[in-house]
Amino acid sequence: MATVLTEGRHPAEFILSEANGQRSRGNITIAENQEFEAGQVLAEITASGEYVAHDPAGAGGAAVATAIALYGATTEEGETADISAIVRDAEVNGKILIYKTGITAPQTEAAIEALADQGIIVR
Repeated sequence: MATVLTEGRHPAEFILSEANGQRSRGNITIAENQEFEAGQVLAEITASGEYVAHDPAGAGGAAVATAIALYGATTEEGETADISAIVRDAEVNGKILIYKTGITAPQTEAAIEALADQGIIVR
């Protein structure tokens, strides 16, 4: 029997187009206790400026989608990580973005609208 290989997400595979140079990208800090793949929709925590996986029920800024991770990240208690993310002016493939498990259609639409406020257009 043949072995089945499953390929994970590739960095930046969701990008359809972005602004010239590196203008669409930004270096961000991932907060502690996070684990996600490239393409995860992110939110910025207001008090710290660190990013977490977007959570429509979250507090402190976590409920407002503001970026998309170019790379995956895993952080433990008391640990942060620096990665690059799409933070403005880009078109992305909505079919391969990663949202919180259990997110509803209206919550997804709200996240898409919040990303559009950053100039990130979900197609």
